[in-house]
Amino acid sequence: MENQEPFESRIDLTEIQTAYDSLKTEINKVIVGQDKLVEHLIIALFCEGHVLLEGMPGVAKTLAAKCLARTVASEFTRIQFTPDLMPSDIIGTVLFNVQSSTFDFKKGPIFSNVVLIDEINRSPAKTQAALFECMEEQQITVDGTGYKLESPFFVIGTQNPVDHEGTYRLPEAQLDRFLFKLNVDYPNVEIETQIIARHHENTNLLDLKDIKPVIDKTQLKRIQGVIDSIVVKPDLFRYIAQISHETRNNPSLFLGASPRASINMLMAAKTVAAVQGRDFVTPDDIKEVVVPVLNHRISLRPEKEMEGQTVAEVLQRIIQKIEVPR
Repeated sequence: MENQEPFESRIDLTEIQTAYDSLKTEINKVIVGQDKLVEHLIIALFCEGHVLLEGMPGVAKTLAAKCLARTVASEFTRIQFTPDLMPSDIIGTVLFNVQSSTFDFKKGPIFSNVVLIDEINRSPAKTQAALFECMEEQQITVDGTGYKLESPFFVIGTQNPVDHEGTYRLPEAQLDRFLFKLNVDYPNVEIETQIIARHHENTNLLDLKDIKPVIDKTQLKRIQGVIDSIVVKPDLFRYIAQISHETRNNPSLFLGASPRASINMLMAAKTVAAVQGRDFVTPDDIKEVVVPVLNHRISLRPEKEMEGQTVAEVLQRIIQKIEVPR
């Protein structure tokens, strides 16, 4: 993501830019050749929006998530999803206390700040449903009692492609709760050569001891507050709405974007503007986030998939079709 021409901002964005650059530097100590992935992970963190990473095994999905978690001075939990995982294994359970003759709630691993859910599509629908409330409302309800999750609350899910054996397709309702879906591809020959050379030089690189926390929970909340104040002109609200509307009326698609997707585009675009040192959103900021925000929320018609079309191609055609606000 390239910086724009310098200008005098009405909002002090120094802390955001410094944190953004520091986070990228720390993560890139381990992650090679995934600049766009790293940038979008940080943008989602600043939005407090959840991220779904999809790719083949061994392309550093889990490693990227763990690297990001280590740069934040907060609680971190990793949950490995398996076919036999129960909802209570995630959110917690009520246990009888013999000494006090009362029922006490024992919190599950979801009570954390940064939660890595590894292979999220290896658990069935009943377990997936346990994430709905906490990802959207930042709370869980057990036996009629609500329990708030501490802020920040940031979920990173990893998954292998759904055509792999032993995986379940995530429900649309859960997919809609992820701000971004980021596809992690195989590296090219040059990048893979760098990865091999790094590992040869330092076989302990993967223990992540060199990655240091560069931001804490207080700073993160402050950054999120500043991003909320980024200026957005009314015609850009309509521009975002038109993009979502076009996905609901496109002949290549049978499932379009929800209003939650439109709100997520707005949040992400404001963050893109802030990390580039601007206190206002441009149409290019919106275009930057359209694919990661929408590619998991819309679905191609089967005949279009058979023709070889992709969601990203459809989204690019939609962007080109809509007149850009001046």
